[in-house]
Amino acid sequence: MYLSPLFHNTRPEGPLLPQEEAAFDMLERLAIDYDRVSSDPADNMEKCAAVSAVLGMPICKNLFLCNRQKTKFYLLAMGPDKPFHTKDLSHQIGSARLSFAPEEELWNLLHCTPGSATVLGLMNDHEHAVTLLMEREVYEAEWFSCHPCICTSSLKLRTADLLNKFLPATGHTVTVVDL
Repeated sequence: MYLSPLFHNTRPEGPLLPQEEAAFDMLERLAIDYDRVSSDPADNMEKCAAVSAVLGMPICKNLFLCNRQKTKFYLLAMGPDKPFHTKDLSHQIGSARLSFAPEEELWNLLHCTPGSATVLGLMNDHEHAVTLLMEREVYEAEWFSCHPCICTSSLKLRTADLLNKFLPATGHTVTVVDL
């Protein structure tokens, strides 16, 4: 698997997809520092493990979920090794049984494709249709990792910048959950 060296506050070279360019634009506009690794598509947790080694931290697992009626959508950011039990999470947030949301909704709401779901996609959710859920350990960690709306780059940024700069700029809040 191809892995670049670690870059600081530097976009990948060459043309970027529109959603990727928008993610980097927003990070720069909000003065959020980041480290970046480029790679072959890291679209599952096994591939993300190699990227995590270069970033110096594990990449968050991001699950795009919905209720049974597909009327409420959730983005869950959790540690890569945490087990996910839909019944427990559904009960915690007071939702009907959760399942994976349709791929077309991932694109329509966050402008992400499968394998690249990310909190940075919330910048595209202007109607606030997606609720951000963060597992407590991820929420309390000093650093946060994610993709910039495409799984060929992975970023490391301060969790405080995500919570205090990025989320307010998008108008989203976070619900902390225990898994």
